[in-house]
Amino acid sequence: MMEQTAEEFFHDFRQELLAEAEVCGFQLDAFMETVAAELVETGFTEGFELCHYRPPQGGIRVDGYWFNDEGNLDLFVADFDSRAELASLTKTELEATFKRLSKFFEASIDRDLAVDLEVTSPGYGLAKQIADRRGGISSLNLILLSERTLSGTVQSLPEGDVAGVPASYHVWDILRLHRQRSSRSHKEPLDLNFVEMFGKGIASLPAHLGADAYQSFLMVMPADFLANLYGKFGARLLEQNVRTFLQARGSVNKGIRATILNEPEMFFAYNNGVTATAQRIETETTDFGLVITKVVDLQIVNGGQTTASLFHTRKRDKADLSRIFVQMKLSVIDSQQSEIVVPKISEYANTQNRVNAADFFSNHPFHVRMEDFSRRIWAPAQKGATRETRWFYERARGQYADAQSKLTPAEQRRFKAEHPKPQMFTKTDLAKFENVWDEHPRWVNLGSQKNFAQYAKRIGSEWEKSSDTFNEFYFKRAVARGMVFRATERIVSAQAWYNGGYRANIVAYTLAVLAEIARSRNGAIDFLAIWNAQKVNPILEATIASAASVVNEDIIDPPPGISNIGEWCKREGCWTRIQAKSNVIAARLDSGFFDQLVSLDEQVETERSARKTQKIDDGIEVQKKVLAVPSVDWTRLNRTLLEKGVLTPKEMGVLKIAMQIPLKIPTEKQCAVLLEVIEKGRLEGVILKDT
Repeated sequence: MMEQTAEEFFHDFRQELLAEAEVCGFQLDAFMETVAAELVETGFTEGFELCHYRPPQGGIRVDGYWFNDEGNLDLFVADFDSRAELASLTKTELEATFKRLSKFFEASIDRDLAVDLEVTSPGYGLAKQIADRRGGISSLNLILLSERTLSGTVQSLPEGDVAGVPASYHVWDILRLHRQRSSRSHKEPLDLNFVEMFGKGIASLPAHLGADAYQSFLMVMPADFLANLYGKFGARLLEQNVRTFLQARGSVNKGIRATILNEPEMFFAYNNGVTATAQRIETETTDFGLVITKVVDLQIVNGGQTTASLFHTRKRDKADLSRIFVQMKLSVIDSQQSEIVVPKISEYANTQNRVNAADFFSNHPFHVRMEDFSRRIWAPAQKGATRETRWFYERARGQYADAQSKLTPAEQRRFKAEHPKPQMFTKTDLAKFENVWDEHPRWVNLGSQKNFAQYAKRIGSEWEKSSDTFNEFYFKRAVARGMVFRATERIVSAQAWYNGGYRANIVAYTLAVLAEIARSRNGAIDFLAIWNAQKVNPILEATIASAASVVNEDIIDPPPGISNIGEWCKREGCWTRIQAKSNVIAARLDSGFFDQLVSLDEQVETERSARKTQKIDDGIEVQKKVLAVPSVDWTRLNRTLLEKGVLTPKEMGVLKIAMQIPLKIPTEKQCAVLLEVIEKGRLEGVILKDT
């Protein structure tokens, strides 16, 4: 299939926005949230909150923001007018838009803009937070999201400062979004020129034998260089699984910090260093040996906590990093191999930290199982519809687009009819749907990456205890929860009291409190009924609207001393206060809502039955894997592991049965042992082709 032109991408993207706007109610909101979600997913920003402030007199504007833990503030502004045709964004328009955004920041700091704004408006909350954090904002990213193409006359966007704060300017136009979505890795590469950034290349030692697809180098990185890279690029520097791990840990490593402060000269000896990958490098030979001058698509796949700790300790403790050096193992892998190899390097490099489920790689069995369900389970056809559809789960970024990349136009139309774009959901979507219903709304309010990290820890732990919990019922319930979540976004946006702010917070707490109310009556939402209907019924919609009204009234009235509503919604106290009002909210609800609840006993029985079915399915799957291995391979595995003396008596007995397949068939439990033997063989260098 030929690659899409910019015009084709623009028109497809516009249709996507129109469909999304039907859910959220506003095309501008749909545009901002769709593009921002791409930036969050690829690590360009850690999160996004809508915040429209556009006074009638003009001259000042903001459409979104995000504060991160490092003292960086991302301010977003939109160039969006729901244009029907692709147009060009001129340099003059670009500069004028950035000027309006920077004026919002200046007015918030220098002119106390918040005093002039309505206290419950999102603009007030952001302006007040900027003023309150005046001394703690270390850098500013001004980000323009545009539905147009940036004019070719704009070659670069020089950095500067706004109100005394170092500022960088970034444009995400439709072409840049197109490049990111169509790139092989589904993310924007991080290309670094060490000579331009630091005045010199980094000394390195080749550690490979000349293979074309793979090269490796040992480097000694000055700690200041590494901290500067993290300060400038933040989470973009870290491979996605490492970002998730850091979000789950959330704090500076105390041991690393102590070494930096007390024994900097011993840091190289005590620390394991950093493992990184790149798609391409440029080198020079100097009098002092080989130096790396440029790196294309640098990703840290292990050592993210070391990197972050260097940055934070320098910033918070004013630590001197000049005597600290960090070893870096850099693997250069071409783009054809990177999708396969980079996640493996990340997984294997991080096993030494015993992070287990905390980093929750996209190839974790949980995600693989959810993907399998999504590809084979048909959703019931809605009343009046002639065909069934599927809900497409993206366990790895870009799968939905990749699934269509080699299809003919006719095949693409069929694919989209069977897998409508509104029925595609990602790992971070799933984390939102699940956490909000399981009484963790505060996590959802922390942003998609932090919320996913918490979900990863929770589900990873539960998977270790009983993987049977994650079955067809779990999948259908998760999809139904997602339907209610997205319906709630639409319902909140349509309310007369909704003023354009805090929708994400209102949605999270509304659904969490409804779950709380149902539980207090020994009941639960009938998610299987929602799955079977493939829609939210009018009684539940009215219930959501009623509860959301009370939740909105509560969150826009934070306690004394807290000025920012968004920050208040991230605190446990916010959820505690809303929980205390659950009886007040319940009294306002239509009795039909309670009539539709299923009893918790009934739900437990449904879950128990689904676990039994999953256990049977798992047993069949295990036996299929074992029976697919020829007896000659079992004999080879047995001989090798016996020679190495690593087999237990139990494993020896089970292998004797496996060597007689098909004359003898191992039981389900014996097959489970055999899969463990296969893994033991892999660690000893014996690979079986059919596994």
